[in-house]
Order: sequence, then C-alpha cells, then structure tokens
Amino acid sequence: MELSFFDAFILGIVEGISEFLPISSTGHLILASRLLNLSQTEFLKMFEVVIQLGAILSVIVLYARKILHNPKLIKKLIVAMIPSLIIGGLFYSFIKKLFESEEIVVGALFFGGILIILFEIFHKEKKEATEDISQISYKTAFFVGVFQVLSVIPGVSRSGATILGGLFLGLRRKVIVEFSFLLAVPTMLAASTLDIVRSGGSVNTTQWGFLIVGFLTAFVVSLLTIKWLLRFVETNTFIPFGIYRIGIALLFFLFIL
Repeated sequence: MELSFFDAFILGIVEGISEFLPISSTGHLILASRLLNLSQTEFLKMFEVVIQLGAILSVIVLYARKILHNPKLIKKLIVAMIPSLIIGGLFYSFIKKLFESEEIVVGALFFGGILIILFEIFHKEKKEATEDISQISYKTAFFVGVFQVLSVIPGVSRSGATILGGLFLGLRRKVIVEFSFLLAVPTMLAASTLDIVRSGGSVNTTQWGFLIVGFLTAFVVSLLTIKWLLRFVETNTFIPFGIYRIGIALLFFLFIL
C-alpha cells in the first residue's frame, strides 16, 4: 500500500517519540511501516530520512544558543562523530541491507532491552562523575562516538547506545542525555544527506505534502519528547524502556513476523 497523509502523520509521531528515547527510531519506523502495510518504495525510504531531519531541527531550536556559544563543544561533537563517519562510509551498502530485516530489528530490540535492564541494575554512578556537558573530554567524546557505531544495527538505538556508553564512561545521566541529543545533529545530518544524495529520484506535488506533514509532526513531537525525557532522567532509570523494548519485540515476534 502506498503512503497516505494519515500514514505520514503516524510515522511522524513515531519518529518524534522514538528518536531520542533508547528504543530505536529506525526500528520503530520499520515495524510501524509493517503495521501500516506500506510498500518499501524508494520514496518511503526518503520520507523516513526527511522526518529524521524534523527531529534534528527540534534539537537545533532547543540548543542553538548552547551550541553557538561553546566552540569547544562543537569540536567534541565532531570528534564523537568520527567513528560513525568511518564505519558508515566504509560499510554503507552492508548497513543498508541490515535495515531490510525485520528479524534483526526485533532481535536487537529484545536483547537491547535486556542489556538496558542489566546495566541499570549493576551500574552505580560515581561521585566524581562529570556533572556538566562542557567538562566532557575529547577522549570521552570519541568513545561515546564508538558506542554510537553500534546503532548501525537496526533496533539497537543510537540514543540508547550513546547514553549507556556515556554512563559507563562516567558521565552524569542528564549530561550524557544532552550530549546524545546534540550528537544526533551532525551524525543524522551526515547520514541523512548521504541517503538523500544516493537515493535520488523526483518528488511529485502529493509526495511533497507527505514530506511536509511528516517533517512538521516529527519536529513538534520531538520538542515535547526531549523536554519530557530531561525531566524523566532526573529521578528515574532507563529500566522502563528496557521492559518496553522486550515487550514490543515479543509482540512482533509472536503475532506479526
């Protein structure tokens, strides 16, 4: 079935909610497309890239001042992006093939959920943990980027990989969550630009409407999600997300795949 305005709206909501939570936006878009019975056309692939740009815009709007007034932070984000640029550039075709497998998505959601729960049970935040985003070292930024590389596997979650990686490296919960938000901007811009350039193809008037609806929906929902998550992490762990990942993976495995 071809994409409709309703589908564009629903996928925009899915992207806006899942992009910055540790539940995998790409995995959820793949599974949502399956539920909506959408054909995996080249335009749908482009649409999913464009609505990710809507999510990126929400970060830029919320953090523009912090980014522009902190050139060292910009350099650290560039350093953190290097591992993904290398792996993404070298293995682009192979990575794209991974995204064609719903089984990989479901498996990554399930085992990623278990990992989140186990990590939170055994992780103890140290008193000397980094308390401000400006205090993140270049070395730590780079290794957060190494953890981000794991998200080339659909269903792993870019935010989940970077957040758990940052906690493991000794960052405070709110610090790594914000750094993960900011790291999404250059990383997703680079990946999205590459996808759009390689996909090519023309877009008709109706399809432009789909893109606008999905983009704006993802933008607005992402704004709300980011603000909610920053409040949530002040008093909660990520265990509920781990439980959710396991639950959604089991539902798809038992009833849809």
